[in-house]
Amino acid sequence: MQKLLILLIFAMPALALSGCHIVYTPDVQQGNLLDKDMLAQLKPGMTKRQVLLLMGTPSVSTPFDHSRWDYVSTQAHRGGPMKVRTFTLTFNNDTLVRTQGDFFAPDAQQLVKDSKKYRTSYPATETKGDKSKSPDDKKNDGGFGTGNGGGNGH
Repeated sequence: MQKLLILLIFAMPALALSGCHIVYTPDVQQGNLLDKDMLAQLKPGMTKRQVLLLMGTPSVSTPFDHSRWDYVSTQAHRGGPMKVRTFTLTFNNDTLVRTQGDFFAPDAQQLVKDSKKYRTSYPATETKGDKSKSPDDKKNDGGFGTGNGGGNGH
């Protein structure tokens, strides 16, 4: 009975903590891993074989439409919402004719979070520069702030 009581004492907090997402959840990325250099090399007129050598096998190719290849990637950041990125290639008679999708489109919410991290928020109504003086004030004091016309004070 005492062992069961000790087991319950340790099991209850462990169960409660596991529901609070305190336990580490890794980032999970699945699908095709494409990079910008790879996509920059894609040119209309390439054959399916050339595209296959460059980008690898597409994650989705339907048996009903041999002229369309889809490269799909999913990413879940620490148990958060899953982001799905797709890049579609369209062929006509074994020749690449069109690419569709922006595989590297920036996530607007992530950009806002990053800007807050670096404290780059400035007031939208800011009309003055770094200095509070007008450009005419600099001419009068020679840039030294003495107020005597920039002379030596004699």
